[in-house]
Amino acid sequence: MSDVNAELPTILVGPILRRVESDRLVIWLLTTAEVPLGLKLICDGQTLLERDLSGEDVWTLPLGERCWLRLVDIAPDSDFPLDSSIEYDLSYKDADRWVSLAEWGPELLYPGESLPSFQVKSRLGAIFHGSCRKPHHPGADGMARADTWLEQHRNEPESWPAVMMLSGDQIYADDVAGPMLVACHELSDRLGLWHEQFVDACVADTSELISSEHCYYQRERLLPEGKTGETARRSLFSGVKKPIFTSDNAHNHLISFAEMIAAYCLAWSPCAWSELKLALPDGLDDQQRTLYYQEREVIDAFREQLPRVRRVMAHLPTYMIFDDHDVTDDWNLSAAWEVSAYGHPFSRRIIGNALIAYLLCQGLGNNPGPLKKDLGESVERWLGDRRPGPHDELIETLTRFEGWDYLIPMDPAVLVLDTRTRRWRAESNLASPSGLMDWEALTELQQQLLDREAVVLVSAAPVFGVKLIETVQKVFTWFGHPLMVDAENWMAHPGAANVMLNIFRHTRTPKHFVILSGDVHYSFVYDIEIRFRKGGPKIWQITSSGLKNEFPDRLLKVFDRLNRWLYAPWSPLNWFTRRRRMRVSPRRPEGADEGCRLVNRSGMGLVRFAADGEPEEVWQLGADGRDTRFSLSDEEEHWG
Repeated sequence: MSDVNAELPTILVGPILRRVESDRLVIWLLTTAEVPLGLKLICDGQTLLERDLSGEDVWTLPLGERCWLRLVDIAPDSDFPLDSSIEYDLSYKDADRWVSLAEWGPELLYPGESLPSFQVKSRLGAIFHGSCRKPHHPGADGMARADTWLEQHRNEPESWPAVMMLSGDQIYADDVAGPMLVACHELSDRLGLWHEQFVDACVADTSELISSEHCYYQRERLLPEGKTGETARRSLFSGVKKPIFTSDNAHNHLISFAEMIAAYCLAWSPCAWSELKLALPDGLDDQQRTLYYQEREVIDAFREQLPRVRRVMAHLPTYMIFDDHDVTDDWNLSAAWEVSAYGHPFSRRIIGNALIAYLLCQGLGNNPGPLKKDLGESVERWLGDRRPGPHDELIETLTRFEGWDYLIPMDPAVLVLDTRTRRWRAESNLASPSGLMDWEALTELQQQLLDREAVVLVSAAPVFGVKLIETVQKVFTWFGHPLMVDAENWMAHPGAANVMLNIFRHTRTPKHFVILSGDVHYSFVYDIEIRFRKGGPKIWQITSSGLKNEFPDRLLKVFDRLNRWLYAPWSPLNWFTRRRRMRVSPRRPEGADEGCRLVNRSGMGLVRFAADGEPEEVWQLGADGRDTRFSLSDEEEHWG
């Protein structure tokens, strides 16, 4: 195990720029001491703001004996200048001395910088977007590629994206490598992250969990026997049984709050890995030991790129929204899934801990005001008490909460959808996939869209996906096995699909819709128009996935070619799709093989927008250094 007494850096994770507006700056970080913080902002040599942070300026939450979450939320006396580089110095006080960011974090600076900087853009000229970042997927990291791009363009800040949008699976709570789980436990010990007690589980508390013979590579055995335990086990630990579309390893599913917080630290900061030994756990069989050493090689490569990940998040306003793996695989897939997963105290606690960690590490930075107002009291009550009662009350509050979606007020506006917690549940068959948003949520979305000229929608799952793959998912659903293929897409539920498609047809909705998505582990671009209608909206489905994950390559090539043949413009199969009134044209990835329209390469998406909100350029910046541009299609449009 790691040396608990080894010296910890004062700033462990961050700073991560979160919500940035002309009259607001939000910065998220974790510290290992409750030190006073200070902030100085400089533009063109002039000091815009300089203050010691206290009171409403910073929300401090204790997550352990040596771990504090610090959410800095600043409102300046006058608005920040637009389209100008603003340097910031986030300092802390050590005894009687203030320690500048340039001193404690020089690795956060690009060459030529004395302090990190950000910009408040007057419009959304460009955006980075990506999802699905699995640490133990072999290959490079798309977020590190985004940092390389910024470094290459460090003298052209006007070309930088306005924001970086992470649209789901920022961590994989349900799919964890053995060395990563060991690192979570070692870091948890170093930080003294809060322990907890469990109910109706084979382990009584966090200590028994870590010392259990089933702690590594067999956590599905920790749920108790019996009908309710078995149904919960099938919901949370079903990933290893899926033959296609996913090869998730559910054997190391994160369970405790401490493990969840540690996973975020390890995903975002190289400092969190300092002094960790990653010792091989006792009790592994030969197969598990071999797997551990194989995963260790990939995790070591992941660690090497974390300084770049940390640096890009310190320079670009970063927004996030959950998808299933941030909590658990197939989270809220169907009403039947919800009944089994939430019906057992232990599985409910696992889901709840993931939601608490999401709130603290992702959600708060997106829109601090409403979340702090609605949830802050419950969070503080639990962290001040840490008994099972307040813990379960907070989980109950979070599972009923309906305010995870948010708006980024730019031109065009960015609407980030919650497609996980406000599901349109199937009434005739509880095992059928739920709609990604229910009627009430979709109605609220339509009200936000009325009379806008252009809008960017962020939906974790593509609204317009690959028709053949959606058909395969539908076939598995017909036979009662939606969990086998992750049968989650907008067209799977007739109610949600029809309402969403009608929103696009509404005469008062925007002229330009850009839909940014991830989830599927491959990238593509569709240009979409409404058939038989003049002057209707133009729609672009732009999907970038994953940041560090890919689809099985041979299988995707088969699906890509079959999809183009089975759903060619002349194919009658188009009339059996819900999108038959839509004209869908796939863009061609430059340099791709003839007939290929899907890009299977980890990386970061980059979209540049014209003044009217139309996407001018769409790139997939390959984590391996090979970048792909999507060209306008020169072929006939597809139907459906």
